[in-house]
Parts: sequence; structure tokens; C-alpha cells
Amino acid sequence: MPIICRCGGARNCALVAVILTNLAGSRRTAHPRIVSNDRRSIFRLGVVDLGVEQVKLPNGLEIELAIIRHPGACAVVALDDENCVTLIEQYRHAVGRYLWEIPAGCREPSESSERCAERELLEETGITAKRWEHLGSLVTIPSFCDERIELFLAREISYGTPHHEPDEVIRVQRIRVEDAVAMIDRGEIVDAKTVAGLYRASAFLKRGQNSGAS
Repeated sequence: MPIICRCGGARNCALVAVILTNLAGSRRTAHPRIVSNDRRSIFRLGVVDLGVEQVKLPNGLEIELAIIRHPGACAVVALDDENCVTLIEQYRHAVGRYLWEIPAGCREPSESSERCAERELLEETGITAKRWEHLGSLVTIPSFCDERIELFLAREISYGTPHHEPDEVIRVQRIRVEDAVAMIDRGEIVDAKTVAGLYRASAFLKRGQNSGAS
């Protein structure tokens, strides 16, 4: 199906193309957000909701901004009793290569972050977990998108069969935590949520070990 752009101008058309390319890996729906009352819809497909908003900046400047409104997402560091995390190697067309990632996905309508994390972990890896900790959140691309990813640590896990969607080209692999962190240092893991999730999980686990030793 052809993409019809109603943004009114070559400059905005080019920006639309860049934004849509950067969001090719996203899916699904809904977290609280502030939306300008003066918003002109440009393009909607799946979770991509691109519009032009007339805004007044804190310095008083009034300007039009191309903004993507996103439902929010969750990402999970799944850790087993052998100190291994489950990573997925997923093909991402936007960057033209496979990327190492922690399991993640977008929230569905009226879905809690915890439920989203459980569902995505099961669908992408077949894993269920009895113990969960929230590791915080991150904003991915605030220059033109309000996507917020909630990070979780899942433990006391059980392995099962994943249920991948047709457009998910995924290979699942267990890797020791220290090896995964080393992959970041070597530049083999470059996905932002994965870098943040692994570092936050490692820091969380170290704090637990230190408090237990004291």
C-alpha cells in the first residue's frame, strides 16, 4: 500500500521518511502522554502515529514540530540460575542487520507494564518467570517521539516454546551476564534498551550481593 504524505512540503516529507525508518522496529499501543491541542495528523500505521504539532517552547518560541506519539513498551532481562541471560538476535530492516536485544515489545490497549513484560517474554522466548523487579525506564528518542520503555529483571524462570509473529525474524540464545556486558564493550550489542537493561540489571544484582554481604 503506498504511503500518502499530507505534510505539505519537501522538507517535512524528508523528515517523515527518516522518522518512519527509525521506528520500523516498533509494534502495538498506550501510555499517558501530553499531546498538543493543535496537532495535524500526517500518517498512522500500527503504533506509528506521526503528526505535526504547533507548540510554544519554554523560551516563548512558537514552532511546528513533527512528533510521533507512541504507546510505550517494556523490555526484560531474563536471568536463570546459571547466571545466564536470554538474548534474541533479531533482524531489523531499518538498520539492515541482525541486532542482539533483550526481549521487548509495545504495550497493548489498557495493558499494564508488568503484563506487557510477561507477555513479550513468553512470546519471544517461551520463558515464564516467578520473580520480577522493575529496573526503571528510559526515553528512547525524545527529539521526535515520546516512547518510554519500562525495564524489568525476571528471575526464577522456566523455559518453554516461543510464539513469534510472522514479521519477527528471531534467534534465541542464552549468554552469561558477564559475556553479554563484554559484548557491549566490544560494540557487538548496540541496541539502546539492551545496553541500558543489561547495565541496570548488573548494577541491581551487585547492590543485592553487597547488601547481603554487609
